[in-house]
This record gives sequence, C-alpha cells and structure tokens, in this order.
Amino acid sequence: MTTEIATERATGPWTLLAAATGFLMVSLDATIVNVALPTLSRELGAGLTELQWVVDGYTLMFAALLLTGGSLGDRLGARRVFACGLGLFALASLACGLAVSPAMLIAARFAQGIGAAAQLPASLAMIRHGYPGQAERTRAIAIWAAAGGAAVAAGPVLGGLLIAALGWRSLFLVNLVIGAIGLLLTTRAAAPSPGTGRRLDLPGQLAAVLTLCALTFGLIEGGALGWSSFPVQAALAVAVVCGALFVWWERRTAEPMLPMRLFAHPASSSACAVGFGMNFAYYGIVFLLSLFLQNERGYSALVTGLMFLPMTATVTAANLLGGRLTGRLGAKPPMVAGQLLFAVGLLGLLWAGHTAPNWVIWLAMLPIGIGGGITVPPMTSALLESVEPAHAGVASGALNGVRQVGGAVGVALFGTLVSGGFLPGLRLSLAIASSVLALGALTAARWAPVKT
Repeated sequence: MTTEIATERATGPWTLLAAATGFLMVSLDATIVNVALPTLSRELGAGLTELQWVVDGYTLMFAALLLTGGSLGDRLGARRVFACGLGLFALASLACGLAVSPAMLIAARFAQGIGAAAQLPASLAMIRHGYPGQAERTRAIAIWAAAGGAAVAAGPVLGGLLIAALGWRSLFLVNLVIGAIGLLLTTRAAAPSPGTGRRLDLPGQLAAVLTLCALTFGLIEGGALGWSSFPVQAALAVAVVCGALFVWWERRTAEPMLPMRLFAHPASSSACAVGFGMNFAYYGIVFLLSLFLQNERGYSALVTGLMFLPMTATVTAANLLGGRLTGRLGAKPPMVAGQLLFAVGLLGLLWAGHTAPNWVIWLAMLPIGIGGGITVPPMTSALLESVEPAHAGVASGALNGVRQVGGAVGVALFGTLVSGGFLPGLRLSLAIASSVLALGALTAARWAPVKT
C-alpha cells in the first residue's frame, strides 16, 4: 500500500497536467467558435439556425455521451479512454478546419463532442486516483477547473486574435498542437485500474441520446419553423417520452449507466442542478453577446474578443480562489456567493444597448467571470467527495453531462428568443439566466455541504 501511494504521488503532477490539458482543449472549443459566427455566416453561407447547430452540435454530443465515456473509463481504464478521446478530438478538429460547408462543419463538431465526452470524465477519474488525499485532491481539482475555466473565458479573446491573424480555420487547427501535448503528457500520467468490468448500458445510452437530440432540435427549430409546427412538437414529445423511459430503465436494470443512487446524496443532486444552471446561463449569453457585439454594434471579431477580456482576466484567479475557499469553508459558501455574483453581472448587461458605453459591458463582465470561476471548484469537489472512488468516472460524467445539457439548452432557447427581435430577446434571455442562477444559489444554500 505504501508503494502504491508513493507511485500515485510521483505521477500526480503529470496526471494533473495531462487532465488539465484535455479539459482546456474541450472547454476552449465550447466558446472559441462564438466570435467566428458572423464570419461563418459570410464565408460558408450559414444561417442563424445553422450557427446554433455549429455551437450546439458539439455540446449536444458532448452531453449525450458523457455517461458512456464515464462508464468506459471505469470499465477499461481512465488513462486509455482519455488518450483515445484526445486523439479523436484532434482528428475531428482537423475536419472542422477543412470544412467547406455548414453541414460538413456541423458533422465535424458532432465528432468533436464524441471525443470530448470520452476524455472529460476520464480526466477527473485520473485525478481521483493520482491524488489519494482529500486536501491535495481539492487543490488538484481547483487547478483542473482553472484550466477549463480559463479556456472557456479566453475562448472569445483567443478566437478574435486567431481570426484576425490566421482566419477562422485556425480556431480548430490549433487543437492539433494542444492534442499532441496532451497525448505526450498522458504517457506519464497515473493509470487507474479498471473497475468492475460492468457491461455498457446500451438501452440507457440510446434513450439519453434520443432525449437530448430531440430536445435540442425542438428548441432550435422552434424559432425557425414555429412552435406549433409538427416537427417541433413531435421532437419535444419524443424528448419527454424518451426522458421518462431513460429514468424508468435506469431504475430497473441491474447495471445502469447512471445509478440513480448517486443522486440520493444531496451534495450530488445539488451539484448537478448548479452545473446545469451555470452552463445554461454562460454558454447562452456568450452566444448572444458575440452576435450582439458584431451584428448589432458592428465590431470586428478581434474587438469582440477583446470585449470579453475583463471576464477572461478574472476567471482563472477566481477558480483558484474557489478551491481555496472550498478547503477552508466547505462547498456551500463559494457556490452560493459565486452564483449570486454571476447573476448580478448578467443583470448589469440589461443596460447594454446599441449606445451603451463599453465600460458598462466591461464592468458587468467582471462579476460574471469572478462568480462563475468561484462556483466550479466547490461544485466539482462536492460531487466527487459524495461518491465512491469506483464511480468517479460515471459521476463526473453525470455532472459534466448535465452541464453540457444546460449549455445546449441555453444556446437553443436564447437563439430562439432573439429570432423575433434581437434586443428584446437579449434582455429576456438575461432575465431568465439571472433567475436560473438565483434558483441555483438557493439550491446550494439548502443542500451543498459545509466544512465539518
């Protein structure tokens, strides 16, 4: 046992570097494409609905397959699944960079989502194994979260710089370099032993994919086809039926993809609820702000990216602060405070019309970056500490799956709301996002763990 712990500590830093690199890459692609949306509209002829699919095609497959990715990591070994996900993501990024039509780009974004779903839960399982002590694991999770948070926040800024210097294709081709670094680091990372070897839950996976695909289709196409159209109503009905079937099957089968007992612990369920609301608000609003700054205010992709700089400059430090606060106070205080700060920033954007000075937007983005950054480490730590190590992969898959569903729903819903008038739709979206965050803060105040 002593030798095993010594080996884990020796490989811990390499494990963290590899996991953080993978998380950075998949997080970067969730937002870096947003500043390219008007460019894609001009150069590839993509309409608003197709632009929504460019963003949501990635997050949809990411969310739909995260549970399978977590199960595969627990079954086959987290490091092996992580490396396969990195390789697939890099190849799919190459296809994105070579796309000549919206359909080709959307298909490649779906493939990126599959690769991301394989590697993300495996990265957390690797950290869970590489850092056996709770205190050092909490610090490692904070650094891991900081890498992803920095990438999410830096996406619009980096995207604007890359488009100005090298064109929109460089947004995806840069992943070839990041992926190669990640694969190299993975060779030195800890290799958690495979778990019980339980079978893959194919009926559960099919029900989950159908639920999320139908829901996203209904929300995106509702603005284009009309909410009373048969395809939209049929898609939403399929989402409800398949969602109910998923819950029924997971409760019935002997080897569920998502054991429902994981959510019996209040910390698990509250972390997932907060994760949904955070991504719902963040991804949906970043999608709209990118269009607002370029289409409504006439800014270039570079200037649009720089407008996100106040948020980018604060989120990484806030992630690290969130980890430190979690270690001292427990998960509840930073989860509550972070979401309330985020909501305050969104409400500040209500005044960001056509003529509002830029400093109003910059000032509002500060609490968005700080609040979002503080919330992620305690949310992740609360979940991992509430489950057994053997279920670390599927639990992290569940959390991040719920988060990606939130992001996909936010982009789909808010894109539909602005289709009938951009500024009224933007203000309504901001109000909805703020309300969801306030509800998340109440949930964390009631159920999140405190320091004992």
